[in-house]
Amino acid sequence: MDQHVAFFVAVIGMFVVVAWVIISWYNYRLKKRIIDSGPINEDALSFVKKLTSSGNESLKWGCVIFSGGLGLVVCSIITYPYDSVLPYGLEAMFIATGFLVYYVITRKQQQP
Repeated sequence: MDQHVAFFVAVIGMFVVVAWVIISWYNYRLKKRIIDSGPINEDALSFVKKLTSSGNESLKWGCVIFSGGLGLVVCSIITYPYDSVLPYGLEAMFIATGFLVYYVITRKQQQP
């Protein structure tokens, strides 16, 4: 990987991590302020539930990262010309498959 590209990826990664921490911190502060304000009605309770991430976040990112890694393994096995766009297409298809698997799993969980 080119030195400039690696630096750019590292900067973007740090930006994403910092943004995630800030958003999580402010969601925590907002939920705490709502709860500390006194008796909670149904509207406030539904708002707090929206702020709380569902238990399926780990499942979603697990499916996406697993399928993305599987796509990278398949791309390393297949031989293709140097200037081919095949690995990009394969990786996009594997990541999309991860999202579809997550969607199917959550739909099955929601059905009675």
